[in-house]
Amino acid sequence: MNYCITAPLHIETTVALPASKSLSARALVIEALTHKPEPPTGVAVCDDTHVLIQGLAVTQGKVDVGLAGTAMRFLAAYHACQPGHEVTLDGNERMRQRPLSPLFGALRALGAYIDCPGLADKPPLHISGRSLTGGRVALRGDVSSQFVSALMMIGPVIGGLEIELQGEVVSAPYIDMTQAIMRHYGIETHWQGSVITVPSGEYRPASLTIEADWSAASYWLALAALLPASRIALRGLHRDSWQGDSRMLVLMQQMGMTTQWLTDGTLVTDMSRTACCCCSTFADLCGTPDLAPTLIALLCLLGRPFRLTGLRTLRGKESDRREAMRHELMKLGYVIQLEGDDAVAWHFETCAAQQEPVIDPHGDHRIAMALALAATRHPGITIGDAQVVDKSYPAFWQHLRQAGFSITEG
Repeated sequence: MNYCITAPLHIETTVALPASKSLSARALVIEALTHKPEPPTGVAVCDDTHVLIQGLAVTQGKVDVGLAGTAMRFLAAYHACQPGHEVTLDGNERMRQRPLSPLFGALRALGAYIDCPGLADKPPLHISGRSLTGGRVALRGDVSSQFVSALMMIGPVIGGLEIELQGEVVSAPYIDMTQAIMRHYGIETHWQGSVITVPSGEYRPASLTIEADWSAASYWLALAALLPASRIALRGLHRDSWQGDSRMLVLMQQMGMTTQWLTDGTLVTDMSRTACCCCSTFADLCGTPDLAPTLIALLCLLGRPFRLTGLRTLRGKESDRREAMRHELMKLGYVIQLEGDDAVAWHFETCAAQQEPVIDPHGDHRIAMALALAATRHPGITIGDAQVVDKSYPAFWQHLRQAGFSITEG
């Protein structure tokens, strides 16, 4: 399905943001490991959590995770430590290319049985659950924080765990999030230097209401900057959030956005017409790589040169996000530069824009939503494969319509 999009001149809307996908995933896994679970309230309703819920309920059989990398990694660790479980995990072609070896190596060192009948450590994979023995494992820190989180969450039930992180640690705020939610359920972990210590113990049943998703909020914060006469109220966010992507608010404030927190927790934005000048923007997104597509699109559309670093992990996402953004932004006349394997930069380089651009999101929800922002500068832009947003934000197009966007199938 393709959507042709035209933006209004300004927005005045209130958005009920989806619940945090990252918090939902962690809460669901921990609840599954709890003897007397209290299902969290307000779990994100999207493709990724649907797959995870189904996968956690399986003890025998096959689970197709599609593109849900979080589900693949968390389910592998969960089923590996469940005696009697015989589960096969598989995904689509892109999922079969995403990195898994570091996690499997650590799980096998703890006694897990994971068999990959095809390519080495690539889905499909068969897991025979068994009682694992805790201890000390080494894990590369520069591939995916989800590997670390997956091990941390099963740590208490396998007798405790020490995780030695080797090299640079990427997406550290997601590890902090895992620590925070484990603490909420009664397990206090410690991260000292390169070692994370997870004690043996039982998770304590606890009620939890999932807060709104700051990654989803990033698109609306960007729209507030692109349409400066707008007033956008975002519901469900926490000022003291466990989510690293709350950094988006700080970045926008640095660009001149003012905000107000209402007594009910609603965040209201305001951007003056003169705030977004052509000053260069430099930011290290190592801890918050999911913000990269939004910021790349936003800064190009604002005509604001930038250099963003810390983007090494973008190659292993639902798409190669750096390359996908480079390719699609050329259709709009922006020529961004990929520097090494870690950075993206733009210094006003342009090319001829296509007359009727059709954006290919490369199967990636974040590419589709980030480039939908271009409707503010390129009326009538078409986003292909529009339903890909169901992975994390199924109501995205509906919310844009409610805000005054014209969206038609094309």
